[in-house]
Amino acid sequence: MAGKGKLRIGVVFGGRSGEHEVSLASAASVIAAIDRSRFDVVPIGISREGRWLVGGDPMRALTDAAAQRALIEGGAESDVKRGLAARASSAAGSASLMRAQSSEGLPAGLRQDLDVVMIMLHGPRGEDGTIQGLFELAEIPYVGAGVLGSAIGMDKVAMKDMFRAHGLPMVEYLAVSRHDLERRPETVEAEIAQRVGFPCFVKPANLGSSVGISKVKAPEALAAALAEAARHDRRLVVERGIVAREVEVAVLGNDAPEASLPGEVRYAGEWYDYETKYAEGQTTFQIPAPLSSETTARVRAIAVQAFKAIDAAGMARVDFFIEGEDRVLVNEINTIPGFTATSAYPRLWEATGVPYPTLIARLIELALERR
Repeated sequence: MAGKGKLRIGVVFGGRSGEHEVSLASAASVIAAIDRSRFDVVPIGISREGRWLVGGDPMRALTDAAAQRALIEGGAESDVKRGLAARASSAAGSASLMRAQSSEGLPAGLRQDLDVVMIMLHGPRGEDGTIQGLFELAEIPYVGAGVLGSAIGMDKVAMKDMFRAHGLPMVEYLAVSRHDLERRPETVEAEIAQRVGFPCFVKPANLGSSVGISKVKAPEALAAALAEAARHDRRLVVERGIVAREVEVAVLGNDAPEASLPGEVRYAGEWYDYETKYAEGQTTFQIPAPLSSETTARVRAIAVQAFKAIDAAGMARVDFFIEGEDRVLVNEINTIPGFTATSAYPRLWEATGVPYPTLIARLIELALERR
């Protein structure tokens, strides 16, 4: 345990998912902003190969590796990833030696030395209940949803099925398996055309940050979009494409969660893809969203309902479509939302009266409360 009454907080970042660079940026912001008078920080990196990096400067090691990888890959998305790595690196300390440990279990000593873990891993093997299960077995309190809430929130098919069971309003969708797609592609495509129609969005069930997602405007583009999504996951979801405003609400709490003011995302691109989300200057975020008082109250209430429906805890961001004047539709829930100081989740709470360092401290308190 930390000395002088301080809690020892592990911040886990990196990971093997396509959101590796986003994770580095989130964790670097947390490490820079956390109240050092109350908390001692232990940075814990996980490389793209699944190796745990503890001791030395794991943030610097992973940001350098991410920037090098993005440089080799090239392309617009790689430019964005390199920018994210640079943002994370700017908050990292000076480089020093590191020690690598196997990812098959917690590195030696962490179980005894940590009071709480902040999981800043986005996507598979971080947001899906897997690492939450590891910390449950080690009996270490951690920030955010447990195994069940994380797994349901990560899998878009399970999430939408749960929302439907709770009567939450959603865009029409259809679940597709890679198995069926490989064996009867014509039947799958015909069912999508009949039940969802065009335009539609084709998504892997278990990824975030718009990785593997395609907007399909016409039937002839559907096969390629399904193949792209199936490269990333064995479960896919196809959603009706709508013309709508995009609104986000942050939720904070455990058994009595509260919703922030809503914010509206605006962007020049055709849809909210990876580059639009993370490249500098691509989006604007207006808080509070310009909604009627009735619609504002409705999205905040539904955000809490969605949080409870999947048994989330600690934090989550709930994303909505506002179709027409005031038709509210839930898009999805993110149990580990982007967490840089300029990300939507902290900005929503800042506008609602909870500054970033206070938000971090509150999440740590909620993790201990769950224990």
